[in-house]
Amino acid sequence: MLRGQDIVCFANDWHNDPTSKHQVMKLLSRENRILWINSIAMRKPSATASDLKRILNKLKGWSKGLDQINENLFVFTPIVLPLPSSPMARKINAWLLRQSIRYYTRKLNMNDIQLWTFVPTMVELAGQLNEKKLIYYCVDEWSKFSFMDGNSLRQMEIDLMKKADIVFVTADHLLKDKIQFNPNTHLIAHGVDHDHFSKALYQGMELPKDVREIKKPILGFFGLIHEWIDLELIEFIAKARPDWSIVMIGKVSVDDRAVRTLKNVHLLGQKAYEALPAYCKAFDVGLIPFVINDMTVNVNPIKLREYLSAGLPVVSTALPEVEKYQDIVEIAQTGDQFVTKVEAALKTDGNDVKMERSKRMESETWEQKVELLSSYVIGN
Repeated sequence: MLRGQDIVCFANDWHNDPTSKHQVMKLLSRENRILWINSIAMRKPSATASDLKRILNKLKGWSKGLDQINENLFVFTPIVLPLPSSPMARKINAWLLRQSIRYYTRKLNMNDIQLWTFVPTMVELAGQLNEKKLIYYCVDEWSKFSFMDGNSLRQMEIDLMKKADIVFVTADHLLKDKIQFNPNTHLIAHGVDHDHFSKALYQGMELPKDVREIKKPILGFFGLIHEWIDLELIEFIAKARPDWSIVMIGKVSVDDRAVRTLKNVHLLGQKAYEALPAYCKAFDVGLIPFVINDMTVNVNPIKLREYLSAGLPVVSTALPEVEKYQDIVEIAQTGDQFVTKVEAALKTDGNDVKMERSKRMESETWEQKVELLSSYVIGN
């Protein structure tokens, strides 16, 4: 694993739900010093309560200065113009960020930095911080998100990849696209915190109070409920099998009225990462109900490995990265197939099978993924 490096990292907001970025940088912070830059504008804000709250949180975070997470990991919230499609705004933001980063890297005595970014919107800073290496870690096809300016993000990403020393991607579809802009592009699939999620197999783990009285069997999901989640599919399953309960954990960012009114669908809101294994213990099946489109074919859902580490049978729509596990995951093409696959999963599940699923994930930990990432960075 990388050791003794000073890393400046552009990612999402640290205190949001944990993502692959959090996992990678937490592990790297064991032996390296990290300055994590909270998200810079990916889209123009709308006049909503959610975006207003986000802006206020940004101002609050900026006023705090550095937020120390552990001995080697520090978080800074920048103030930028939320106009990622404007070239002038990007130039102003680059100047503001450059001054802030120089100030905090000096304060932390960081030298010869590696610049890691999980977002393309920092492209104006590439080559401006005297970085010794520039690493782009791509986990999504940004240009396909409906709420972002796809054309602008696409061009920013292409420019960034051409400047980067190394590009990492997490899905085959991403690899096929990105490697044409940077031949030093490598596929490294997501990992899993196996020790954490395998706790669901512990006999003594108590179920969360808000699921104890929910009727079995429970079909469970956790994650952000956004445009990529097929709520029409959830509605179909719930109506087809009213004797099943569907529990969905996570922030809802789309119109959910169609499922919220169904008695056997339970939307429990966001839960702490630490609590997820206990919810997995309550689930009988783990769901990956993604819409299949140009955006989601690039997705490698972390929850797949988390469900499996918890021993859960998994039923998913036909995501390419999930189909690689079709020997242990049920794949459905239609609503009727989904119901049939869940029925099969419920009938064939047992303690021995749960242990086998979990054991399969022991070779896909975040530690192993970060060691592989490190080997490419060191060798470059």
